[in-house]
Amino acid sequence: MSTLRQQKINAVLEKELNIVFREESRTFCLGAMVTVTQVNISPDMTYAKVFISIFGGAKPIEEVYKHIKENAGYIRKIMGNRLAKAMRRIPEFDYKIDNSLDYAREIDELLKK
Repeated sequence: MSTLRQQKINAVLEKELNIVFREESRTFCLGAMVTVTQVNISPDMTYAKVFISIFGGAKPIEEVYKHIKENAGYIRKIMGNRLAKAMRRIPEFDYKIDNSLDYAREIDELLKK
């Protein structure tokens, strides 16, 4: 169970990461649309799991995901600049692909049959 402070930080990180991915989509996302669906920060606030959904783009999802993971340090630096006054330390981000939307789509198709 996460504390109220963790929940607030999760919300701030999710919002700011979405802005970074939207503004820097050509750099980090290879033209694909990347959306942060959920952020879970650790109790000591040093690590955060970031669940992302990747849509469209000319490149395969795996290639976009690999590119995001390779640029994790630079994304963290951008987040540090954006949140310098709000957070003392920016956590390390561990990116995971969120397949829940694909799963929901499959269930919806099964229910329509």
